Parts: sequence; C-alpha cells; structure tokens
Amino acid sequence: MKAIPIGMYVPGDSILHRLDPRVKMGVTLVLMTIPFAIHSPWSYLTLSAFIATLVLLAGVPPRTLWRTLRTVFGIAFLMFFLYLFTTPGEPLLAVGPIALTWQGVLAAGGQIYRLCLLVITASLLTFTTSPMQLTHGLEAMLSPLERVRLPVRELAMVLTIALRFVPTLQEEIDKLAKAQRARGADFTGGPLRRARNLVPIFVPIFVSAFRRADELATAMDARGFRSTPHRTRMRRLHLGYRDLLAMLIVLGLVLTLIGLG
Repeated sequence: MKAIPIGMYVPGDSILHRLDPRVKMGVTLVLMTIPFAIHSPWSYLTLSAFIATLVLLAGVPPRTLWRTLRTVFGIAFLMFFLYLFTTPGEPLLAVGPIALTWQGVLAAGGQIYRLCLLVITASLLTFTTSPMQLTHGLEAMLSPLERVRLPVRELAMVLTIALRFVPTLQEEIDKLAKAQRARGADFTGGPLRRARNLVPIFVPIFVSAFRRADELATAMDARGFRSTPHRTRMRRLHLGYRDLLAMLIVLGLVLTLIGLG
C-alpha cells in the first residue's frame, strides 16, 4: 500500500470523520495547549492514552503517523541536545565546562514528548477533515472578526489552499529526488555538500509551485469564483449529539488533567 502524504485527507467514516470541523479544530487547539500546562507523569500517561484512543478511532494507518513523526526528528534531536546540556541541575556527566544533568534529561524528554503530541494531534485534524470542511469551519469560527473588516473568507481560503498543497509538493519533491538519484545524484555527505546537491530539486519545485498557483488562479476565475459576503453553501454546519458529547469528553479530560497536576 502506498503511504499517504503528510497532511493529506484520509477518506473514511469514523467517529472523528463525522464530527463537526469546528469542534475538531477547537479540540485540536485544546489538545495542543494541554501538554504545556501539565507536569506530572500521570497526566502525561492519561493524555497519551487519550491521543492513542483518538488515533485508533480515526483509523489512520500507523505507517502514515510514523512518516509524519519522522519529519520532526531533526528538530527533536536538536531540542534534545540543547536542553540536555543547557539545563542547570545535578550533574550526571561532566566533560570540561559542559555538564549533562538529570534535570536536562527530564526537560529534553518532556519537550520531545510535547512536540510529538503536537504533530500527532495536528495530523489527526488534517487526516480526518477535508480541505473544504476546514475552510468552512475556519470561516465559521472567525466570522465574528468580519465586524472589524478582517477578510475572513480570503484568509480561510489562503490557509486551506496552502495546507492542501503541502502533500502535493511533498510528492513532487520525492519524485524529483528519485529522478535525480537515478541520474547519479548523491545527497549524502556534509551539510554544505547536501545543500549544493539539493539545488537541482528546489529550483524545479519553486517553478512548479508558481505554475500551479497561476493555474489555480485561472481555474478559480474561469469558474466565476468571487469572495463576496453573500456566498451560500450546499451543506450547512450543525452541531449534533456527537459533537456535544465530544466537547464534554474533552472538558472532562481537561478537568482530570488539572486534578492530576
């Protein structure tokens, strides 16, 4: 089975797929904030179990989530060493002026844990919500800002298009990298060498991105797309009993985590 590109919508009929996009975006914001407000191991375990349950309910292939986490391994590695050697505390190992501390190990592990939770939570939103639903939900949530003349519809459209093109550009990068390797390109070695060897990939990627943007603008104009304040929709958003139950469950989770510390 071909791996699903990162950020791509995975069609399905799970409980998470059927939730209102506004509820899913609100829950995602809450779940992305909670890791920075808890500190006890029991809180971490409870939140991890809840996220794992959401992954099972969404029916997302484990291989897809693994590929998503792999994209932040470099950042996680850098964060680990920064916290490991810059956090003061009881030294476990000292090499000259550089000391590895127990507090640094805990801080590094906690930051990597939070980063992984953020990536998984954000991925669950994009995997279970189509770009059209994201646009509709974002417009509905930001609609009060239209009173202060904020172009909510244009902002929602731009964000959705950008999100939609992430997996497309990723697929093109993979194809170009494989084509360059087939022609003898070598992407190994030091950072400077790899940066020079990546030029034949990023130049056509930028050209392709501008071409796609121009084609998209032409297609939208040809279909009469206008961002007017009186646009109608075929499907309207309505909160159902599943959405209310989901909000109550998340509220219960927040209260539980607050109680655990």
